[in-house]
Amino acid sequence: MWYANSTLVVAISFLIFVGILYYVGVHRKLAGALDARSERIRSELDQARRLREEAQKVFADFERKRLEVEGQAAEIVEHAKLEAERAAERAKAEIKEAVERRLRGADEQIAMAEASAIKEVRNRAVQVAVAAAADVMKQRLPAEKADALVADSIRTVGARLN
Repeated sequence: MWYANSTLVVAISFLIFVGILYYVGVHRKLAGALDARSERIRSELDQARRLREEAQKVFADFERKRLEVEGQAAEIVEHAKLEAERAAERAKAEIKEAVERRLRGADEQIAMAEASAIKEVRNRAVQVAVAAAADVMKQRLPAEKADALVADSIRTVGARLN
């Protein structure tokens, strides 16, 4: 009879099984589990979206800060270059000034040495002239008159040189 047909028995058994599952409310529990799972996935996606937005904000902040730091670094480098150029110019000016001071000092020393040499030559010329005049006078003048003239000439020359 009807239970001899195995396909029919399996179909009726299946329908009874589904009916029992429906009666027990498995479909509501299954739908609730699927809804809970979909809600959990939705919340995870929302959280992932928030984290992604936060990460983008943090990345944008870091990018902005990196650009600021690069700008500051460029300013520091530029400032350092300017300071180095100023220091080099100051050093050049100081060296130039030192060389000019030494040249002035050397010129002064040369002038003093020249004046000293001229004075020595004049003194020596006066001594030679006086000695020559004394010799000439000794030969041509009497001794007393020659000594008086020599003494008078020495006083006159001494007064004029000093």
